[in-house]
Amino acid sequence: QVQLVESGGGLVQPGGSLRLSCAASGNIFSIYAMAWYRQAPGKQRALVATVTSGGSTNYADSVKGRFTISSINAVNTVYLQMNSLKPEDTAVYYCNARLSANWGTPPGDYWGQGTQVTVSS
Repeated sequence: QVQLVESGGGLVQPGGSLRLSCAASGNIFSIYAMAWYRQAPGKQRALVATVTSGGSTNYADSVKGRFTISSINAVNTVYLQMNSLKPEDTAVYYCNARLSANWGTPPGDYWGQGTQVTVSS
């Protein structure tokens, strides 16, 4: 069993900052990449940022220069530092991990329960 637990969401004013955290635990053999997605009301879930086990990162155009994804492989944790937040960043943010639970098994996608981020004055 694999669990991803997110924390750090909340209400922030435009221009403010928040830091999201996500810790993966349980039966994990190897994590290949971790990512953050978000889903705004009435919209599909969309990729925000990814980080591979080798440290390569990728960002959605809408958050480049404002958000930073990082990870600590030794503790299977990923962070999302969000600066200069805008009302359009309001969404439920989901943590994702692509991992293998056992040696020799193909990687699968695992999801956290989501954390609400609201940007409003």
